[in-house]
Amino acid sequence: MSLPVLVVLVVFGIALSVAAVHFTGGTTTATLAGTDQALQRFAEDFPDEKPAAVRLTADRRAAFLELGPARAGIVSSIGDCFLTRIVTPRDILALTVDDQLSISIRPNDFTWQGGRFAFADEADAKAVAAALQDHDRTREAA
Repeated sequence: MSLPVLVVLVVFGIALSVAAVHFTGGTTTATLAGTDQALQRFAEDFPDEKPAAVRLTADRRAAFLELGPARAGIVSSIGDCFLTRIVTPRDILALTVDDQLSISIRPNDFTWQGGRFAFADEADAKAVAAALQDHDRTREAA
């Protein structure tokens, strides 16, 4: 077999694999139907937790659950699945309020990248930011 034919076969095989993944839904992003789905998904991994409030992001790719003082639950889409976590302010390396409706989170956990989360309601963005800010570290830095 000549080299050009082999190159064509390899390129065709890669293109076919990429197309198969794309057309079978491998490139879809999971979204939450509502707060009930976020609660159910979180309860699968943390059945003993009783969230007080659920705050969905505007794109419904993440939900933040209020778990009490200085604790929050997170349900975040990763591809076509959801990742759940319980975080405290000590788990957050950086948190910035980008504008009135969005926050950016950088966790110290390599398994979750964090990101920018936009909310439809300013009160939700403020509540999530307040729950995840470490007030002890802020006082130490002052």
